[in-house]
Amino acid sequence: MLFAIMFALQRLFQIITLIPIMGMLAYFVHIYVESNQLTPNYILILFITSVLALAWAICTLFSYHRSSANARFVGLVDLGFFGALIAGVYYLRFIAGVDCTDVSRSDRSYSVRFGDFGTVTATGGFQVSLDKTCAMLKACFALGIMNVIFFFFSGVIAWFHGGHVKREEVRYVERRRSSHSRSRGGSRSRRSSHSHSRAYV
Repeated sequence: MLFAIMFALQRLFQIITLIPIMGMLAYFVHIYVESNQLTPNYILILFITSVLALAWAICTLFSYHRSSANARFVGLVDLGFFGALIAGVYYLRFIAGVDCTDVSRSDRSYSVRFGDFGTVTATGGFQVSLDKTCAMLKACFALGIMNVIFFFFSGVIAWFHGGHVKREEVRYVERRRSSHSRSRGGSRSRRSSHSHSRAYV
């Protein structure tokens, strides 16, 4: 039960963080498709991986309680997505060192009115500009790193859960066999005692 709860929590974290990655990268893919240009690998690899990983996460979240016997297979697929996400983040690693904000001095005038006391005018200050493309790619990079960690943990949890389920199945089979052998032994003893009683009569 504990493994299933931990797995479900990991899946929820994955779904919540994969949806923004898919949405933002789909925006870039659409721009390149509309301009008849090839989508760069640093966008395409992470986009395809995030789409497949999101579909897999949603599917296994709702069917894991029915297919817990295949938990080790789920763990292997999760570790496969772990590797694919590492590749996607690796191709996008250049964005980590890019500064997406530009702070510069501004010559604009700002006026603040204080009712009957008059108006105060100030000149100067700072202006902050944000590069939208850079910020979106950096957000995808950060969320991709988070999903690398999430899929590693969900893969390990599912793998150990699969081993736990197999041990429980072995114990169940052994209990069934022992109870069956005891019941057969009891029936033999009852038949033998009955035959002895008939012989004495």
